[in-house]
Amino acid sequence: MDTLDKKHAFYSISDISEKLNVSQKTIRRHIASGKLKSTKIGTSYRIANDALENFINSNSLADDKLTHYDIFGKEIIINDKSKSKKKKSVNYKNNPNDEVNWIEIIEEWDNPNTSDLTFVDLFSGAGGITKGLEMAGFNGVCGLDWFEAAGKTYRRNFNHPFVEGDIKLDSKKKEFYDTVKKQLNGRPLNVVAGGFPCQGFSMAGNRIVEDPRNSLYKDLLDIVVNLKPEFVVCENVVGLRSMLKGKVEEMILEDFKEAGYEMNVTVLRAADYGVPQKRDRVIFIGNRINKKNYHPKPFLSPENYMTTGEAIKDLMEMEDNKEFNHVQTKHRPDMAERMLALEEGKSLYKGYSDAWKKCPWNEASCTIKENHGGVNVHPKLPRVLTAREMARIQSFPDDFIFEGPKNKQLVQLGNAVPPLLSKAIGLAIRKSYHS
Repeated sequence: MDTLDKKHAFYSISDISEKLNVSQKTIRRHIASGKLKSTKIGTSYRIANDALENFINSNSLADDKLTHYDIFGKEIIINDKSKSKKKKSVNYKNNPNDEVNWIEIIEEWDNPNTSDLTFVDLFSGAGGITKGLEMAGFNGVCGLDWFEAAGKTYRRNFNHPFVEGDIKLDSKKKEFYDTVKKQLNGRPLNVVAGGFPCQGFSMAGNRIVEDPRNSLYKDLLDIVVNLKPEFVVCENVVGLRSMLKGKVEEMILEDFKEAGYEMNVTVLRAADYGVPQKRDRVIFIGNRINKKNYHPKPFLSPENYMTTGEAIKDLMEMEDNKEFNHVQTKHRPDMAERMLALEEGKSLYKGYSDAWKKCPWNEASCTIKENHGGVNVHPKLPRVLTAREMARIQSFPDDFIFEGPKNKQLVQLGNAVPPLLSKAIGLAIRKSYHS
């Protein structure tokens, strides 16, 4: 292993392209102009971490037209003042056209009764949905995901099986089906839950075309058709609702209707259910047994949200504890100074919009993310959040331990569905059974 690999201090052009969400051609242009300092090794360029930080904090990104790509791979131009439009604020609440059946869950919140209801969790990651549904009294049957570190976390924290691998492979689907059938042992499967990746949808004429990147949605649908659960829960980013001017959402509703599931969809905010985080997610709930689909009625208003400070204050003086996922990142003095001076809600770097952002102390946190190393900045201390602090803000209990190296723990946390949001959804589904 050479020196560069040992230090992990150098990036390739493709690394920088992905990190800054710009084309490799743009990165090469900045190298050629001298704005982005690089080292040529053979025929390849390598960019030191310090050079990248200097570039991000220069005016190069702000003054230049940069080629970006939308979720469908189409080029868009930003930072062009002659063409830029003011970004409209988005109301996270449900679309006026949503047909939502809200149901009170607060009476059952503290002590849900156990039940015989069963579920499987697709694209489970570390198990945020699984943990929440178990909190709501459901019984886990099997989890499925390709991410090795998440699989280790899932197996550590749950007693039922986990199938690790590519859901697109017929052999892996068969392993999953066989595992589920064995675990159910004749019982019905009540819920299939999953948050499928949403990239790759595009149009050809009036139809949405097949694309390798959206096949995971088709695999979710295929598993639902095969297993025939009574209920389906799909979770996704709010942006899915506007994809292709709403055509993606229409397709999902039509596909599940054809499979026998009447669905209702709206956006839920995690903070409304006790999560110290303003995390918004679109939630599809459907069933094939002629029950009313309920979404959980929010029981907290913004002035009563749990705050970041309430969630993590007691960890501020805690020493590093690897077994507890509480290991503080050591930053250079100048970096620490910048973090301390950073305004709450602002990002440390000009080139980022939603990463390296400082969480507010006296409000519910901004969305917890892990974006190529860009995690949330602590509101009071000159460092980024630890994995345990992120877990608190995501509403994972303290006895939920994440496996894998620290960077893999952060990825698991950034991708997770907050368990308390999942718990609220589970309690609403239980209400459906009595409707």
